[in-house]
Amino acid sequence: MRKWLLSEVNYQYVKNNSYEVAVLPIGATEPHNLHLPYGTDTIQVETMVERACERAFNKGGKVVMLPPIPYGTETNMIDFPFAMNVQPSTILSIVSDFCEALETQGIYKLVIVNGHGGNDFKPLLRELMAQTTVSLFLCDWFRGIVSDVVPEIFENPGDHADEVETSLMLAIRPDLVAQNPETGELLADEGATRSTRFEAVNKGWISISREWRLLTTNTGSGNPHAATAEKGEKLLNLIVERLGDFLYDLSESEIDADFPF
Repeated sequence: MRKWLLSEVNYQYVKNNSYEVAVLPIGATEPHNLHLPYGTDTIQVETMVERACERAFNKGGKVVMLPPIPYGTETNMIDFPFAMNVQPSTILSIVSDFCEALETQGIYKLVIVNGHGGNDFKPLLRELMAQTTVSLFLCDWFRGIVSDVVPEIFENPGDHADEVETSLMLAIRPDLVAQNPETGELLADEGATRSTRFEAVNKGWISISREWRLLTTNTGSGNPHAATAEKGEKLLNLIVERLGDFLYDLSESEIDADFPF
């Protein structure tokens, strides 16, 4: 029994122990080029949070990981088989219900760890702020937490089924990465993407929702072929260290009138 995982503890243990922080991993179910599984986002974020909670727990943090939500917003991939879409409003309702349950049970710190780029949870935090006494924290693992080291570790990071995600999967579940059994070469395309006809969009100062069937060849965005398990393990360890230490600090922090300041 791993005591930092709600799915593995029993009611007797929960009755005898207190918790300060609940952590909710949210992933997605969608294709990832030709070589990675549909559950890539969920597998990655679940592994990160499991290990981060273990690190925080072993330091004395009163943290628990809730079972992950394996679905996310897929409106731009809806044309691909089994890209299972959940609207942002649906996710808002689920997290709102979770906050209500935690509030009733006396747990006032909830950390959402997001593993899917199509999930935009900052508006969710702003909306729920006025509706619950639960303090919400958000970590998009693929953004700020490791943005300083990604260029040092990876040759050509992209944003979907790329060198980064492929390296993580080679470190976490290499059995699920499609490779040539003789050469070890990835059974994937190059992850090439198209530019739009508008320079402003291509330069990033105008935003659109990218229709994935027009953007990509086989859903990949970013060349995965330089991926290695060693790169993935290095990145994973950094995420676990940084997130785990934050979870411990959050667990130890008293909620007062000025929290979290």
